[in-house]
Amino acid sequence: MHKYRSSILVVDDAPDTLEILDRNLSSKGFNVLTASNVAEAVQLLESTPVDLVITDLKMPMISGLDLVRHVRENLKNTRIMMITGYASIESAVEALKLGAEEYLAKPFTDDELYSAVDRSLSKLKDRETVHHDLDDTAFSKYGILGKSVAMQNVFRAVKKASATSATVLIAGESGTGKELVARAIHYNSARSSAPFVPVNCGGIPEGLLESELFGHVKGAFTGATASRAGFFQTADGGTIFLDEIGETCQSMQVKLLRVLQSKEVGMVGSDRTRKVDVRILAASNKDLFNLMKTGAIREDLYFRLSVLSISIPPLRERGDDILLLINYYAETFSRESGKPIPQFSDDALRALKEYSWPGNVRELENLVQRLVVMTDGRLIDVPDLPSLMRFSARRENGLNRSLAEVEADHIRNVLASVGGNKTRAAEILHIDRKTLREKLKKLDLQ
Repeated sequence: MHKYRSSILVVDDAPDTLEILDRNLSSKGFNVLTASNVAEAVQLLESTPVDLVITDLKMPMISGLDLVRHVRENLKNTRIMMITGYASIESAVEALKLGAEEYLAKPFTDDELYSAVDRSLSKLKDRETVHHDLDDTAFSKYGILGKSVAMQNVFRAVKKASATSATVLIAGESGTGKELVARAIHYNSARSSAPFVPVNCGGIPEGLLESELFGHVKGAFTGATASRAGFFQTADGGTIFLDEIGETCQSMQVKLLRVLQSKEVGMVGSDRTRKVDVRILAASNKDLFNLMKTGAIREDLYFRLSVLSISIPPLRERGDDILLLINYYAETFSRESGKPIPQFSDDALRALKEYSWPGNVRELENLVQRLVVMTDGRLIDVPDLPSLMRFSARRENGLNRSLAEVEADHIRNVLASVGGNKTRAAEILHIDRKTLREKLKKLDLQ
């Protein structure tokens, strides 16, 4: 239940009903106002902010349907719930058509009342979160958006990591913001004025990674027409961020371990080493502990990297942070494109909150940008969302599908979530791009 002193106005011409609803809702922590007729209710609404109106249908002089219409046309941020002892399909349809979110037939249980109130206020809370101007409290001191408990734990870990020079292993699914956390650690540390050098180890061919990291001397290999410093030399005095460290081969892991132990790097083609003062932050979207147990990651390297560990939660576990991020990206991309900030319907917000977000924050960012650019008008509703975020009666979720059908559906959904980007889809699926291409060909998903 929502116990943050939401205000509820109960309107009913029966004194006993008013008394019971007042007592029950007040016991749950709500601020309850009562009115015995519509005229009295309207007068109260003109002077007092109310989050939810619970109104009877049949009342003398002016009916509850007229109050529903009045609230919907005059009070933008007030939810409405209809109760009645004369329930009918026609009255329910009319009430919902005019704007009531809930419809309860008398007699109803306390649990039915509390559930309906909770649903109504949840919609209001979601709408206020996504359409409210972002304040300074939405952003951490590290410039990362998030109010959820899970992200507050991350911020506390960042603060502790920033105060030391120890290596840090950052874990999290693709798109959760591992580089943002690495930057936050660097720019709040004693090395903040020195370089921060991010390196995507999985995006550099294995044969070139050593040269890119440690540099090479002239003539070290075909095409090496001049000596060139590597990323470690570039980051001297600062921080190097080794993203997707789990993609490195065993021989590269040995070289990285040597750097961690001796603080020295040797350029390709040279017998000499040079000292470097570099803090190493590493990240992976895979479970490095399990990779260590299988032998894919050296045990000594794993323990050197994971002196401190930070785990970033997936977006689906961050609650209302989803709505804050929708708000932020909607404002950002509307400003960039010169379009008005869109409004999201209650149903669209519910669909977005219930979606699993396999691509995490990066997927949400791409989606909101696409919606801002492509949607006509200011209201974004469920039909504007990608098909995989919408309910489909034709979509079969039973247990009578073959494994190939389930796999094809999952690959199709992941591809849709990242706008067809096969490299990103392969990362999310934890397979390489070649394997993904083979599966697409086999499943006829090209």
